[in-house]
Amino acid sequence: MSVCTLIKTQLVTLKRLRLLAISGSIFLLLYITLCYENFHFHVAHMYAHLGYSNAQHVVGQRYLKGAGVEKNEEKAMQWFRQAAEKGHPHSSFNLAVGKLKNITAALEEWDVEKLLSVAAAHGLQEAQDLLENMRNRRPP
Repeated sequence: MSVCTLIKTQLVTLKRLRLLAISGSIFLLLYITLCYENFHFHVAHMYAHLGYSNAQHVVGQRYLKGAGVEKNEEKAMQWFRQAAEKGHPHSSFNLAVGKLKNITAALEEWDVEKLLSVAAAHGLQEAQDLLENMRNRRPP
């Protein structure tokens, strides 16, 4: 086999490898684009099971909205509860609102104020407004 033939064979092989790499990259990008919601949910779900409160909140939001997973408000409240127990302010707020909307029955009235207080203490204006509104409606 001559040197020229060997070089031509290697060039053809390199072109095929480059084409394969480009095709694989395009396929991967297409897959991620089409399946992003589902992919993101599964990654967040894994971290949520590991105990990360931000991931638990994201999973709760996904269940609440039905993004990347079938909508399930009760599961959303369960994930919000886990994140709220770790002090996540947005989950505390969402769990309190879930109780007020009767999505979850697992809370007492004082729990709602406690959760809203946690969220308000972290600067959530909606929680501050709702807490103030609840206190103003309370009979003297």
